[in-house]
Amino acid sequence: MNKYFTLKETVFEVTTRYPELIDLFADHGFENLRNNLLRKTLGKSISVETALKSKGFDLQLFEQKMVDYIELKKTETAPASTAREEAQEVSPEAVKLAGVLPCPIRLQFLEHLDGWLKQQGTPISYDLQAASMGLDRIQEEIEASTDESNLADVYLSAGYNLFFDRKLMGRYKERGVFTDLTGVNQLNAHFDNNKIDLKDPLHQYSIIGVVPAIFMVNTELLGDRPFPESWADLMHPEFENTMALPVRDLDLFNAVLLGIYKKYGADGVAKLGRGLMASMHPAEMVKTGGRKQQEPTPIITVMPYFFTWMAKTDGPMQAVWPKDGAIISPIFLLSKANSREKTQPLIDFLSSKEVGQVLAADGKFPSTHPEVDNQLDAEKTFLWPGWDFINNHDIGALLKETEDIFYNRKGDDNV
Repeated sequence: MNKYFTLKETVFEVTTRYPELIDLFADHGFENLRNNLLRKTLGKSISVETALKSKGFDLQLFEQKMVDYIELKKTETAPASTAREEAQEVSPEAVKLAGVLPCPIRLQFLEHLDGWLKQQGTPISYDLQAASMGLDRIQEEIEASTDESNLADVYLSAGYNLFFDRKLMGRYKERGVFTDLTGVNQLNAHFDNNKIDLKDPLHQYSIIGVVPAIFMVNTELLGDRPFPESWADLMHPEFENTMALPVRDLDLFNAVLLGIYKKYGADGVAKLGRGLMASMHPAEMVKTGGRKQQEPTPIITVMPYFFTWMAKTDGPMQAVWPKDGAIISPIFLLSKANSREKTQPLIDFLSSKEVGQVLAADGKFPSTHPEVDNQLDAEKTFLWPGWDFINNHDIGALLKETEDIFYNRKGDDNV
């Protein structure tokens, strides 16, 4: 029982009172709730409890996630924290930290950050939005910037497009504006081995953690199809038009596109695109004006590893850590070289074991800190393009190209 709602209330009642929950439900298979008419009609006829049971979710875990979303919204609309206000008032030369944090760990992270700030003499001003709010504002600021003086001193966020597009942060990367100040030579064994190495060979960017993408299989709907165990399996014809992919979570979606492209080429991206359920395809939404009828249930749902903890252990939804590796969206830490002296204490904190434990324990976002136990078996490997690939490609242009291939906008001759 929580103070906001009961599971016996209808989906319509709860999402009307707390509209922020619409995105949470939609991202977990209730896509039709984004349509206000369907939410009013279908949502009034089903309780939250019944809806969650229909998807095989653990009621207690999902209820807690709903509470987290509600409380997160409250913190986003509340006045800035005392520590932040004090830091901004102390000096216009305060260290400026900007970025986006994964929703499940944002509150815990800010608690640790504010606790650390109270012990510091260095004035620091931060603007760390929830991932659900997107990167639009930061992207607009970077796009409008004329030189590095317009940038924050430190950035913390996932985002291939934001940090590598040559029209955005990529232009500053090429000028050598950023440098790795973490002083970490050996990363966590999960990210520093003969299969993967997240250390930037150019010593410009740091990665403090990752958001792994895995998938869930609805065994009740699988039928006589072979059980998928890898990304390669998802490309088989029998899984066409059966999948839900994180097309609205651009950071994770971009990571999936790049990971598949590097491993399986354009053909792999095209095949994965064919797996996307037609009702989730942007072109179909345009044709119907955003209206959907009787949203089908996906057999396979690609999602962040964190959300798999909501599935009932004895339910039909089975989590799969792909044998070819969980695709990762890295959480990047960028610091300007010319701000080294004043930013070093903050960088030391952000790359510390304390923050690493917040990522790994509270959010299930594996940390790169060598002393953090990510509680992952050795066979749980990761898939990502690699630094050589990133540094030798125009990532912004490549993401546009792979998206076109995924949605088959270029035609069969290109796939």
